[in-house]
Amino acid sequence: AMQCRSCLPWASWPQLRPSLPGSRGTQSVYLCAASVSGSTGSYFFRKILRASSTSLPRGCVRYQGGSQEHSVQPSSSRHGLSQLRNVASSDAIKKHQKSLSAWFSHQPNEERQFGPSFSLDAVHVDPVIRESSLEEILKPSPDLTIRNQLQQPCSQVISLQNLFDVDACGRQVKNVVLYGTVGTGKSTLIKKMVVDWCHGRLPRFELVIPFSCEDLSHSHASISLRRLITKKYQHLRDVVPMLGFSNLKVLFILNGLDHLNLDFRLAGTELCCDPNEPVPPSAIVVNLLRKYLLPEASIIVTTRPSAVRRIPSKYVGRYAEICGFSDTNLQKLYFQMRLSQPGCSGEDSAGSSSGEQENLVEMLSRNLERHNQIAAACFLPSYCWLVCTTLHFLYFTRMVPPSQTLTGIYTSFLRLNFSGEVLDSTNPTNISMMKYVAKTVGKLAYEGVMSRKTCFSEDDLQQCFEVETKTESELNLLEVFRSDVFRFFLTPCVQPGKEHTFVFTIPAMQEYLAALYVVLGEKKTLAQRVGKELSEVIGKVSEDVAVVLSIISKVLPLRFLPVLFNLLKIFPRYFSRLSGKDRDAIAHTMAEELFKEEDYYNDDVLDQINSSILGVEGPMRHPDEAPDDEVFELFPIFMGGILSRRNRAILEQLGCSIKNLAAFEIAKAMKKTVIRNSRKGLPPSELMDYLFFLHEFQNERFTAEAIRSLRTVNLSSVKMTPLKCSVLASVMGTTCHEVEELNLTSCNLDTSSLRILFPVLLRCKALHLQLNSLGSDACKEIHDLLLHDKCVVSNLRLANNPVGEHGAQYLAKALAGNRSLTHLSLLHTALGDRGTEVIAQHLAKNQHLQELNLGYNSLTDTAALHVVEVAKKHATLDKVHLYFNDISEDGKRALHSLRMDRDGVRALVFLTAGTDVSEYWSNILNVVQRNLPFWDRERVRQHLTLILQDLESSRRQTANPWRKAKFLRVESEVKKMLGKLQHGTL
Repeated sequence: AMQCRSCLPWASWPQLRPSLPGSRGTQSVYLCAASVSGSTGSYFFRKILRASSTSLPRGCVRYQGGSQEHSVQPSSSRHGLSQLRNVASSDAIKKHQKSLSAWFSHQPNEERQFGPSFSLDAVHVDPVIRESSLEEILKPSPDLTIRNQLQQPCSQVISLQNLFDVDACGRQVKNVVLYGTVGTGKSTLIKKMVVDWCHGRLPRFELVIPFSCEDLSHSHASISLRRLITKKYQHLRDVVPMLGFSNLKVLFILNGLDHLNLDFRLAGTELCCDPNEPVPPSAIVVNLLRKYLLPEASIIVTTRPSAVRRIPSKYVGRYAEICGFSDTNLQKLYFQMRLSQPGCSGEDSAGSSSGEQENLVEMLSRNLERHNQIAAACFLPSYCWLVCTTLHFLYFTRMVPPSQTLTGIYTSFLRLNFSGEVLDSTNPTNISMMKYVAKTVGKLAYEGVMSRKTCFSEDDLQQCFEVETKTESELNLLEVFRSDVFRFFLTPCVQPGKEHTFVFTIPAMQEYLAALYVVLGEKKTLAQRVGKELSEVIGKVSEDVAVVLSIISKVLPLRFLPVLFNLLKIFPRYFSRLSGKDRDAIAHTMAEELFKEEDYYNDDVLDQINSSILGVEGPMRHPDEAPDDEVFELFPIFMGGILSRRNRAILEQLGCSIKNLAAFEIAKAMKKTVIRNSRKGLPPSELMDYLFFLHEFQNERFTAEAIRSLRTVNLSSVKMTPLKCSVLASVMGTTCHEVEELNLTSCNLDTSSLRILFPVLLRCKALHLQLNSLGSDACKEIHDLLLHDKCVVSNLRLANNPVGEHGAQYLAKALAGNRSLTHLSLLHTALGDRGTEVIAQHLAKNQHLQELNLGYNSLTDTAALHVVEVAKKHATLDKVHLYFNDISEDGKRALHSLRMDRDGVRALVFLTAGTDVSEYWSNILNVVQRNLPFWDRERVRQHLTLILQDLESSRRQTANPWRKAKFLRVESEVKKMLGKLQHGTL
């Protein structure tokens, strides 16, 4: 059991024994208390502990009991009961409970920033707790695959209420060690435990005193236990003297034992049983665990697995492991509660988005049932929080504040879980967890991105982790990483045939860590690393030597001394130039990955993230079918996001420093690469990715320069969610220049989308809004847009939208007062005669319109003639499209006679113009061909048949052979279209 893990194969790393219990009927879930997942607790508790008089713990226990779940209430003497009544009714304990409840009810900033803030009793699902032993902790896992572990029974499930029950030998348990890897939910469950006690839901203990071991580790001055308690909790001054002299049932919570270096040897820590005697805080903890100090007190310790052995097993009554959400039912319950909260979809859309919330939960549940990789990821409650936060960002973000970015979500997620903790407090290097992860896991992630792979073998892991492990200190760090952190980032693959390979827990995490690896400058050759170290050493030495030489030169004016002094400065200067080239290399990598042509026709990155969480609806892929190529389009976007000021500040707290000068030089180098490449024509999905990159970068000056180079913005067929609309508005809002063309055809726009994009639409000369299901409510927004005094829209296309009669009323009023519009397309907008009449009534008040398209709107002769009559009197309007309407032959002739007048307008009705072919016949057929997928094909077939008959009739009436040839050409085009239409190939 004591075998060194560094000698074990990599297959034994992710000790994933906390798996699905074999019998689900033996579990119970308590839905009260903490509202934040395991990811949000650790950082927040430590922050409050240092800033307040309340010590906030960091552990988390599994409130999932076995089939014989019960709570033991020990009996007390009559004197003890009297004492209990006196203490429980005292103002001191009530104030203590009130104070603890207030502090532990606070939400971390990230919880409020990236979604609605929930009360403690609103959203909480307890992770699983399994009774363990030291032998199990030290024993390697026999199998790395998740699939086999899901079938293992979990008979040692224990609930929070039973943690201090008697053990198998009948002895009363006083000390409990609760351990779990990063992200399993230790902090959140301890938070829940304290709040439960404050609200009377933990009657076993009359007093709970939580301590943060991280807080204690920063204090080296001697202090007594009683003084320590009153220093942290002033309300307990009247209660502390009773400790040790009464039957008061006290529970000490020691959160984060891995921060303390404890020495249980008598030579290292002397015995102390007096709570008034000043000793170092570590000695207080040791003597409490020895039961030499306050032996009647109960103690629960939370820690990471690597620090469990710091407490001798003879001082531990029970080991309990937090297994996270090892049952997919717990995952579903968490998502159901979190995503179904009334405030999840925002205040303004609570009613309209309830169906969307239910749909999200349903799709997520189906994806979990498929045993997808996301189910393996959501073993860790931290990742459940990340999934919900990402979904909230994707679906319920109406306006994007500057601080809310996808990179910010991932950076904050890492801060909530790591918070600058050192990997091993006993190691002299004091390297932070996140820095170690960036150097090792980041290297693996980067090499995977470069080779376009997501699955890693044991050889890949050994190459990235063990190749540089040469000293005892490095080996110890690797040991701690394997025990505590490894499975937070990497998990066994669930795909058939790949069970013995590893993948990143969340696919986007691979791209984030790869980006962090590059931006931190860890991607260096051996010569570059040696050069940097030599430069730092020589730079430091040269400062000292310069002082000595300056003194000697005054006494002995030797000529060679200034020369020697300058030689010492050559190498640091030369290396600084080389480091500048590193910045160029980072910018080049970013541009190269951002504009890869092989990724041009993929979905945009936001849709890719959505698919990775909710899955892809449709038939499952056959196991023998070749997989799609892996894409890593988030990698360059994360590189830009990490360089933002806010994310750099957070990473600084995690021990990953990115200097302001480095960020400035990278941004300067990016102007030569990124902006230049963006001027090339980008497909719509890639352009959306580029805009999202600019949003993540959070550099307003850089973004403004990049946007000025975009005169045409084509996002056609990109599903413009509220988030994407907000990103577009935010990025375009950095400048005030006019946009020549904004194409939002078939983008799933609605009224709220137009409202978000309103400032951008004002500055667009040509605005394409076809195929967006924009009804009368949206027309009201367009009405406000066209009447705005800063509107520059000259070409507005609303074809294939259900505008209707009510929408026509808004548009007609807008036409009357607008001064910029010259081209308006209302093709196939269900206007009818009444809607067209309304437009005709207001058309006379417009003085700038030149072209109006009213085709395919079921117009009859009366409405068509009225429109042309009004247009005939219009000062600038000279072209009206009326094809594919219900116009008779008489109406056609009347319209043709109006066209023949000198002051008439060109009315595009049929492909013929008397005994000649209309000069606009190709335009009409092109419009039909482009819109056929969205029109009623039977009705189009009828219209094309009538057109063909009209062409044949006109051809017979003319004797001009040239005109006959033109008729035959147009007839052949119409016949081809009819043939393809009948065979379904058009």
